[in-house]
Amino acid sequence: MNINYREAKSIITKSNIPQIDFVINPYVGCQHGCIYCYAEFMIRFTGHKGDKWGEFLDIKNYDFDKIKPQKYDGKRILLSSVTDPYTPLELKYKNTRKILESLVGTKAEVSILTKSKFVVRDIDLFKKFDNLEVGISISTLDTEFAQLIERGASRPKERLEALKEIHANGIKTYTFISPFFPKITNYKAIIEETMNYTDSYMFENLNFRPHNVPRILNIIKQIYPEILPLYEEFRKDSSQWDSIESEIEAYCEKMKLNYKIEFHHGGFSKS
Repeated sequence: MNINYREAKSIITKSNIPQIDFVINPYVGCQHGCIYCYAEFMIRFTGHKGDKWGEFLDIKNYDFDKIKPQKYDGKRILLSSVTDPYTPLELKYKNTRKILESLVGTKAEVSILTKSKFVVRDIDLFKKFDNLEVGISISTLDTEFAQLIERGASRPKERLEALKEIHANGIKTYTFISPFFPKITNYKAIIEETMNYTDSYMFENLNFRPHNVPRILNIIKQIYPEILPLYEEFRKDSSQWDSIESEIEAYCEKMKLNYKIEFHHGGFSKS
């Protein structure tokens, strides 16, 4: 892992994600190295041309005392959009914890999203917020498949155990079923597993980008060759997602779940 320090002019930035006002990314890069990650585009803008996604992490240097909690009252803040706030090296550098400590007292809605079991470290801090939720991102309960597509992330069981512990501590939780792999992601099994410790669900589709298509198709060819043609169809025609979205909606309504489907075809945009 290539580790560097980077001076940051700001740490809380305005967001282009619908319904999110600000995003916080404590690091540049991510240790998880997920094959499908859309955030790999950050390589072009951060001086990492030629580097491999998942093999570098820049630690942002910032005077966290500059954060004014009241400035964000009534807004919605997400940790994080292009990194994981609980990447393993967070245990050493603690940027995420420092940021949260500086935000205590805000009346903002704070949403934390991670694939890491290490999120439980900050339960004590979460309890100090008036309006905070913690979400776990997961696309499969199959440990072997998870290791292939997100090699540096906590195993699915570990993530769910973390979510359960957070919920048991009275903190609002959500399960982010993402990215949705057609014919592979068993969303009903994930819901059944998490229903007792999840307050709400979100769903996001698998997005094909030029940088991730070869990796995704290679994994599908290796593990599920019989559905490779299906993935080629989804890649060419994004309307294929409509039937899956309708199926998820019908199931969630039947189960009386609090849910949101964020199927987008080509990235986030408020327009």
